[in-house]
Amino acid sequence: MSALLEVEGLQTAYGSSQVLFGLSFAIQQGEVATLLGRNGMGKTTTVRSILGLTPAMLGTVRFRGERIEALAPDRIARLGLAVVPEGRQIFPNLSVLENLLAFAANRHGSTNPWTLDGVLALFPRLAERRRNMGNQLSGGEQQMLAIGRALMTNPHLLILDEATEGLAPLVREEIWRCLDTLRAQGQTILVIDKYVQRLVKLANHHTLIERGQVVWQGNSVELAAQPELWQRYIGV
Repeated sequence: MSALLEVEGLQTAYGSSQVLFGLSFAIQQGEVATLLGRNGMGKTTTVRSILGLTPAMLGTVRFRGERIEALAPDRIARLGLAVVPEGRQIFPNLSVLENLLAFAANRHGSTNPWTLDGVLALFPRLAERRRNMGNQLSGGEQQMLAIGRALMTNPHLLILDEATEGLAPLVREEIWRCLDTLRAQGQTILVIDKYVQRLVKLANHHTLIERGQVVWQGNSVELAAQPELWQRYIGV
């Protein structure tokens, strides 16, 4: 059976500065996968290339069996990819409810789609702040809102870029709890984060990259057994 997402030989550059050098990995349906590495190693560029925001020079990206590397970002999103971007990028002048409803869709006919009530149940704090504007929320609340907004599109694949960066420990734990819940529900997820101790408990498969190239791939048991990899490639 083919993977939900297959990235093969991805090469991407910003002008004359090449960032990715033949990156390859795959994510299976229902799997939680990670993309790990130090800052500046190409993680966000990989996400941007998958989403069509920074088109690849070479290589292929297949999603649900369809090649998407040449498609426009809006068309890729409509195929069922959703991203929680680094920096959250919620709409500051819209309320929590308006942010959540702005892109609500069930294009793929899910029998149990995410709804407004479902997202507010997942994040009770958002339910309490539902009338507040985006710029009136704390950083943690904004991150919850960004995740909820992505879920409202009912994606096949949810991508989280630095999902817990800069959050207070208690709020960070709430985000991990949310991801555990999504995993248990069968949501396919790609996570970029630095907290390897939590990721080895959450994820099935891990890809480590350095300078735009894959340097290691394996499962959580293998990664947990090799802390030297953490020091060498992630710096924790």
